[in-house]
Amino acid sequence: MSKKKKIDRNIQAKVLSVFKASSSKTFNYKQIASKLSVNDTQGRNAIIKSLGKLTAQKILKQTSPGKYTLSVDQNNYREGIIDVNSSGNGYLLMPEGVDDIFIARRNLNRAFNGDLVLVYPLNRKKSGRKEGEVVEVLERKQQNFIGILDRKKEFGFVNTRGNKMYTDFFIEATELKDFNDGEKVVVEFKEWPKRASSPFGKIKKSLGQPGELNTEMHAIMFDYGFPEEFPSHVEKFTQKLNTSIEENEIARRRDFRNKTTFTIDPVTAKDFDDAISFFPLPDNKTEIGIHIADVSHYVQPNSVLDEEAYDRATSVYLVDRVVPMLPEMLSNGVCSLRPREEKYTFSAVFVVDENMQIEKEWFGKTVIFSDHRFSYDEVQFILDTEDNKVNAEVSLTDKSYTVSEEIFSALIKLDVFAKKLRKTRTSKGALSFDRVEVKFNLDSQDNPESIYFKSSKDAHKLVEEFMLLANRRVAEFIGKQKPKKPFVYRVHDLPDEDKLINLKNIASNLGYQLNLESKNINGSLNNLLQESHGKREQQLIDTLTIRSMSKAVYTTENIGHYGLAFEHYTHFTSPIRRYPDVLVHRLVASYMNEHNQINPKALEEACIHSSNREQLATKAERDSIKYMQVKFMEDKIDQSFNGVISGVTDRGIYVEIIENKCEGLVKISEIKGDYFIYDEQSHSLVGEKTQKNYQLGDLVQITVKKADLLRRQLDFILTEPTE
Repeated sequence: MSKKKKIDRNIQAKVLSVFKASSSKTFNYKQIASKLSVNDTQGRNAIIKSLGKLTAQKILKQTSPGKYTLSVDQNNYREGIIDVNSSGNGYLLMPEGVDDIFIARRNLNRAFNGDLVLVYPLNRKKSGRKEGEVVEVLERKQQNFIGILDRKKEFGFVNTRGNKMYTDFFIEATELKDFNDGEKVVVEFKEWPKRASSPFGKIKKSLGQPGELNTEMHAIMFDYGFPEEFPSHVEKFTQKLNTSIEENEIARRRDFRNKTTFTIDPVTAKDFDDAISFFPLPDNKTEIGIHIADVSHYVQPNSVLDEEAYDRATSVYLVDRVVPMLPEMLSNGVCSLRPREEKYTFSAVFVVDENMQIEKEWFGKTVIFSDHRFSYDEVQFILDTEDNKVNAEVSLTDKSYTVSEEIFSALIKLDVFAKKLRKTRTSKGALSFDRVEVKFNLDSQDNPESIYFKSSKDAHKLVEEFMLLANRRVAEFIGKQKPKKPFVYRVHDLPDEDKLINLKNIASNLGYQLNLESKNINGSLNNLLQESHGKREQQLIDTLTIRSMSKAVYTTENIGHYGLAFEHYTHFTSPIRRYPDVLVHRLVASYMNEHNQINPKALEEACIHSSNREQLATKAERDSIKYMQVKFMEDKIDQSFNGVISGVTDRGIYVEIIENKCEGLVKISEIKGDYFIYDEQSHSLVGEKTQKNYQLGDLVQITVKKADLLRRQLDFILTEPTE
């Protein structure tokens, strides 16, 4: 859509809002212009045009020449976001407690998934559900779409039909240019004339040949709005930053350069957000510093760099690449806490006793010098050393070296402290997930050669516990101050009661108990997670438990973090890859310097934006894993595998292959031996004659029927069940 068309849409929505605010009044275009503070000729003409359109749609009526009011039945109209499903039908999403309004495909009237629309309810009660018709698209959520170009001689189509898209785009000859038939392209919505069966589009760029790794990864990033490259003006601005470590700045900071300090990260990591320092004190006391990259020193508010970081809000971790929040010069260089380099940091420092009880704490800006960069595997090797000998030699595949006595002792002691922290958290009701991550060994062309699983070991938990400690204590430090100060909290609401009951029923079918009557529901959940750990159904139990939980989000309204059992919690420890952490650093520094002029409304908007971007990043990451799993299974057509039923819907059953955790769909129409019906209450498929059922957790055997890279979907068929 052109900029002018977008402006017209926005003005039309604003014009309608004036009438809705005073539903019984009559207005002319001058009165509306006054209410909307429009005082230029172009704006007034747009208002007149909008009045004509709304009248033609019978949303407004003209009471006399130049005067308009709402139609008599206007109060019946509903405004909201439309959710289009895979069948091409949609629902107008209504507030909690109100039934969504069904919109049949024929009544979408050119609305796309996610659009803000105006809907007129229809008087159809035979179906037993509320139905409606879209009468106006007030605002397009999406202007760009991804599809395959079908190029003809005089025109073309971009096939964008998919999970949420029910139409393709018509491409005029003048827009075809040098784009080739069969390419995966980005198409921009231009218009959808009333008499046209498809919207008109403009091809913006080619992503490459469908199915190729780079093409599909770029498609995923584009789909979720994560640009891989930074604008040139942002890169130029970044290059001009003063990145030197200066004495006058060091003088304003607490100096930790002489304290034993190290980082622990994945072996493939390039950006190191956090480091830990360890310094023994008299009387069996220990000073532990959690040092976080001081990104806020370089990313100043309202700079072009800050605006770009805000828009992105998060780094995205796809299977073969990272799409960073900050330019590489900062994320992998200046801000990264690389070994043997002085770095500016923002720190949480604790003096603790032998029982990990905090006796003193301090928060502020620091400068550090990291002595060593560890991978998780290296630290795990040290922790697993049987006699905990000093000067343990670390021998891994690519290097061998000796750990100094100081660092070795620090790691052993920190591991002891981390276990005490974890035990305390668990005793207070924190949920304990040991999720298995799916990882890929890639060849030189980044094709998946094999799949392996990573689980959390003591080395991971060591880092996790101290990051949780810093996040919690920073949140408490600000959250308990009087008067109350605006702040960014990471919150997690109570679980969904219906989903917990569903989890209980499924767990019971698998032979496990979940006591929802207990005062300590979290204790019962932890027992379930622990009992299923290492079993074939662990992934299923973990997934269902997580699905019963609310989503963790950012907000200025603190309600605590249910899953961690913390009354105060924030994100302070990853500012290289999360924008909320940058905000937290700024807020803490501001309050410590007694600068309290914070705009709570703008802060909450930033929280909402960051939460939304985080959820999109998670979806993008899942899509990239799904693509790689389908790619891995491409050469395994007609091969059989043992699997476990991981999902049941009215479309069929989802089966996860046990040996590689690749998931595919067995369509209900292809299950032989009976006519199967979906039982929503038991989450199972039940045979009409035989009463045979397929439910979550059942072991089955499947054969791979199809691996569709474009749809990122595996299709299976059932073979003989596994005993």
